[in-house]
Amino acid sequence: MESFEIKNDYIELIALLKATGIAETGGHAKKIVDAGEVQRNGLIETRRRAKLVRGDRILIFGRCYKIE
Repeated sequence: MESFEIKNDYIELIALLKATGIAETGGHAKKIVDAGEVQRNGLIETRRRAKLVRGDRILIFGRCYKIE
């Protein structure tokens, strides 16, 4: 599991995908979310702009991130 530190209260899901390099562009990030490839705390997350907060765990393509 990798840690991803946020500086504010939250980060939007598509911003996380771009910041971690999983998505190359915002459009690519949207396609990944729309395809149901992202799990948040064990559940599929389909909201592109879901606000991820400290303690959330994101699983995408076999990579797990803990928001801190």
